Amino acid sequence: MTEPASEGFLEKNRVRTLAALSVPAVLVGVVSALILFGLDELSYLLQELLWDVLPHAAGIDPDGGWWVFGMLTATGLAVGLIVRYLPGHAGPDSAATEFGGPALPLKVVPTLAAAAVIGLAGGVSLGPENPVIAINTAVLTALLTRLFSRVPDRLIIGLTVAGTVGALFGTPVAAALLFTGMAGSMAGKAALFDKLFLPLVAAGAGAATMILLGGTLLKFSLPDAGGDTDLWDVLAGLVIAPVAAALGLAGVFAFRWAHRLFHRLANPLLFTTLGGALLGLLGVLGGPLTLFKGATESGELLRSTGESFGYLLFLAVVKLAALVVASAAGFRGGRIFPALFAGVAFGLAAAALLPDVPVSVTVSTAVLGLVLAVARDGWLALFVAVIITGDATVTALLCLAVLPAWLVVTNAPHWLADDGGDGARPRGTA
Repeated sequence: MTEPASEGFLEKNRVRTLAALSVPAVLVGVVSALILFGLDELSYLLQELLWDVLPHAAGIDPDGGWWVFGMLTATGLAVGLIVRYLPGHAGPDSAATEFGGPALPLKVVPTLAAAAVIGLAGGVSLGPENPVIAINTAVLTALLTRLFSRVPDRLIIGLTVAGTVGALFGTPVAAALLFTGMAGSMAGKAALFDKLFLPLVAAGAGAATMILLGGTLLKFSLPDAGGDTDLWDVLAGLVIAPVAAALGLAGVFAFRWAHRLFHRLANPLLFTTLGGALLGLLGVLGGPLTLFKGATESGELLRSTGESFGYLLFLAVVKLAALVVASAAGFRGGRIFPALFAGVAFGLAAAALLPDVPVSVTVSTAVLGLVLAVARDGWLALFVAVIITGDATVTALLCLAVLPAWLVVTNAPHWLADDGGDGARPRGTA
């Protein structure tokens, strides 16, 4: 991830500089949210067409195995055609890039947006964050270098990441946590909050815009713990989080192997179509809940009752496998929301096994472990786990549970391709 601003740029006339840069920061946040909202709404419209209008017009059950398999295979074929033949080739492989890389050329944006929207609508188990951040970065870098020529490109990229993350979660807190770890390691005399000031402005503008447009992608929360957590709840969380992190690491190792295997086929048309077919089989196996990015489906799963431990664990494994295939096969998308669903399913499985432990504890600690292993960012994992609980009594437990989970993942590989599929070399760090 890129640094939010250079030290020297903030040091000169600090107050005046921060005040002046608040204007482009607000613009970045608003535009980031508008693009996210537009792409997400477009994907939902296409999803309704593919999974509701068309099958019902043809008299076919959209949850039936043949439709699921056929739709995901066709989605893989469509994305493969875009990556192989259309100008821009949908940009670099999402699995080989991280947040905050250099801005892509504007000519890449249309095909990247098309590949992302088709994948989201077609049921691929990836979220919107990676392609949306790449699109926003390309658009806003081109726009702000014309309107505010003195603003460094590196600052624009950092503000764009912050604005998009703020819009994704409907709060600037996630962006603040992400940039705290980064800014804390920067040398210099500027106060930490000075370094966070502009990213917070962009993230706040993005979050406010997204809320005004109708909310965020996380539209569910857990029941509260019903009182203070006790010692057994703490012990359960200290076990569930690292076990969930270990499950996530199994996905990391499987992904790195699968990415190399898929990309031996060389032609994107072949490996995305094959990936779509495998996702179709997993969709038939796991059912409709294991399709798509996983945000809405997580809420549906939480509202269900009486599911067995084995079934819930099965859903977690299928979703993680679908994330591995989707990420390895060249689809454009992010990993956070599918990991969130896998964490919710794993946490509900733990709740079925430990009925005396509150669901808010089992699910939040499982989400913490899964997201930590997949995203490899302790602050982000902690934030996602906290925000879905909405329960302050669980926060202290989560701050403890993240520690053993971090020990599990700290020396393991990141979920980032090391073979540069699609001709793109990995850039940045997780």
